Amino acid sequence: MKKILALVLCAVMLLGPLSSCTTLVGDDKGAEIDIYLSGEIYDFDPTTGFEDVSKSKYLSLIFEGLTRLDENGNWEYALMDEYDIVQDDEECFKIDVTLRETKWSDARRVQANDVVYAWKRILDPEFKCEAGSLLYDIKNAYDVKMGDASIDDLGASAIDTYILEIEFEKKIDLDEFFKKCASIALVPLREDIVSINPNWAKKASTLITNGPFDIKELKTGEMTRLERSAYYYRDTSENGALDEYVIPYRLRTHYDYGDLDEQLEAFLSGKIFYVGEIPLDRREEFAEYANVSDYPATHAYYFNEKNPLFENENVRRALSIALDREEIAKIVYYASPATGFVPPIVKDVASDTYFRDGAGDLIQTTADLSGAKDLLRSAGVTEGEFSISIRDREVDYAVAEYAKGVWEQLGFTVRIERLSYATDAENSTIVIDKFGEAYLNGDYDVIAVDAISLATDPSEMLATFAKKYSGYGVNMEPEDERDENGEEVYNYDLKTHSTGFDDPEYEALFDEYFAEEDVAAKTDVLRRAEKMLIDKGVVAPLYFMKDSFLFSDILSKLDSIYFGRRFNGMKMDNYMAYKADAEELSDEDE
Repeated sequence: MKKILALVLCAVMLLGPLSSCTTLVGDDKGAEIDIYLSGEIYDFDPTTGFEDVSKSKYLSLIFEGLTRLDENGNWEYALMDEYDIVQDDEECFKIDVTLRETKWSDARRVQANDVVYAWKRILDPEFKCEAGSLLYDIKNAYDVKMGDASIDDLGASAIDTYILEIEFEKKIDLDEFFKKCASIALVPLREDIVSINPNWAKKASTLITNGPFDIKELKTGEMTRLERSAYYYRDTSENGALDEYVIPYRLRTHYDYGDLDEQLEAFLSGKIFYVGEIPLDRREEFAEYANVSDYPATHAYYFNEKNPLFENENVRRALSIALDREEIAKIVYYASPATGFVPPIVKDVASDTYFRDGAGDLIQTTADLSGAKDLLRSAGVTEGEFSISIRDREVDYAVAEYAKGVWEQLGFTVRIERLSYATDAENSTIVIDKFGEAYLNGDYDVIAVDAISLATDPSEMLATFAKKYSGYGVNMEPEDERDENGEEVYNYDLKTHSTGFDDPEYEALFDEYFAEEDVAAKTDVLRRAEKMLIDKGVVAPLYFMKDSFLFSDILSKLDSIYFGRRFNGMKMDNYMAYKADAEELSDEDE
C-alpha cells in the first residue's frame, strides 16, 4: 500500500522513536486514532443499506458472520470454528456448525440462536431485505419467504447453545455457501434487542454488536466513535491481553471538521491519519499517493416504473444510452466506465474467473444522443418532468448535474433531490436516513444507487429484481375494499423490487437458476439476466466503483478485505507521544 506523510505533523511525532510494540503497559489501552472513514451513517442495521458503500465500510468493522472474505474474495473462518457434514444421502444434506467462543459488546456470549434469529428475520414474509435469496439453499427458506411455510419450518436451528444445524434443499457446494455466509447481511443479531426496539440500530446505547469494534458514540453532524470490543474472541481472564485481536483502542471520525476538503486539510495538518474519501477536486492531485482498488459495487441509476413516464422501456433505455460513461468516469476520477451492471471484481458461480470477462460489454460507454432521440420518438415521448434522488454527497451531485444537463437536451425538465437525514417527529433522538427510506419504499423517480454485490458471485445482485427473489416478501396489508360480509380482504401478492420491475420472463430465469445444478449453466442464466436488465432499461449502470484512500506513514498494518479495510491489526507509531501532545493542545484550547 502507498502511504503519504502528513505535510505538517506535530514535532513530537517526528522526533520521537518509532515503536512497533503492541504490549499495553499500566492504564494504557492503545492508540486513539482520528480518521475519516466515510460519509455519515444513521442506521447500522446490517440487513439494509445495500445501496451505500459508506455503510458497508462501517458494518464490516462492527459485525462479523460465520465467515469473512479476504481481499481476493476467498472465505475464511470467522465466527464458525468448524463444521461437520452429518448427513449426506439422497434424502438429506445437513451440516452442523460449531461457533467459536466470542461475546457481544455487552459481554453476553454469541450463540447459535443469534444466527438463527437473524436469518429468520430476513426470511419473514413481511420483512424487506434484498439479501433473502442468499439463504434460499437452506431447506424451506424460499417457501418461508413466500409465506407458504411457517418460519419454524426453516432448515436452520440451534441444536445446542453453540451449535447451528443447517439442512439444505439438496446437496450444494459448501464453499459457495460459506462465501455467502460472509455477507454482512447474514451476521447474527440479538433477538432480545432487535425485536423490542425498531430503532435499535440508530443509537449507540442500543446498538449491540459482535465485531472487532463497537460504536460508543453517535452524534449526528459531529462524531462517530468506535472502540475496540473488549470481548472479540478474547480470553477475558487475567491472562487475556486487551489488544490480543484488535490493536487500536479508538477510531474517531469528526464530521464537524467540515466537508471533504476540510477533512483533507485536517489530514495534511496531522489532525487525522486516514482519509477514506478524497475530495473530488483534489483526486488528480493526490493520484500518486492514493491507494485505489476495485470495489464490488456499481454506481447506477434505477428508474421507477410506477412513474408513468418510465413505464415504456424505450424511455428508460433512451435516458441510459444518452449518457457518456467515459465522461462520468472522468468526473469521478477513481472509477471506470460501466460496461454492464455486475462490477469487474465479482466472479462466476463457483469459479475463479470473473463474471464480467465472460459476460462481455453490454453497454456502449460513449453517448448515443441520436439513438436516444429515436427511442423517445418511438415511445411518443418528447418531454416530461422528473427528479434524480441522490445521497447528499459531492460525487453523486456532480454526476447528477451532468445527467441533468444531458437529459434536458432531450427535452426533459430534471430536478436533483439531495437526501440526507431528518429527525424523527416523535423521537428527537432518532435520526432517519431519508435516502434509505426513499429507496426501500420506491419513493423516487430516478435514484442514484451504489449497487453492492453482497456475495462474491452476482446471483443476489441480479436476483433482487425478480419478484419471487427480491427479498421484499409478501403484501400482508388489507385491501381498501371489504368483502360482502364486511371482512377485510387480503390478496397476499408478492412485492416487487422498489423499481416496480415485474417481468415473468426475468423471474423465470431465476426459477431456472435455483433449480439448475450445473455451474456453467447457472452462470449462463445470470449472464442472460444481466443482459435483460440492461436491454429493458431497468437500471442504467454508470461507473464501476473503486475504493480510494490516503493514510499517514505513522500507520502500518492496514489490511485490505473484499469490502474495504480491516483495521484490527493497524498500528500507530509513537502513539503515546501523540496522545500526550493532543491532550496538551486540548488543555491550551480550554
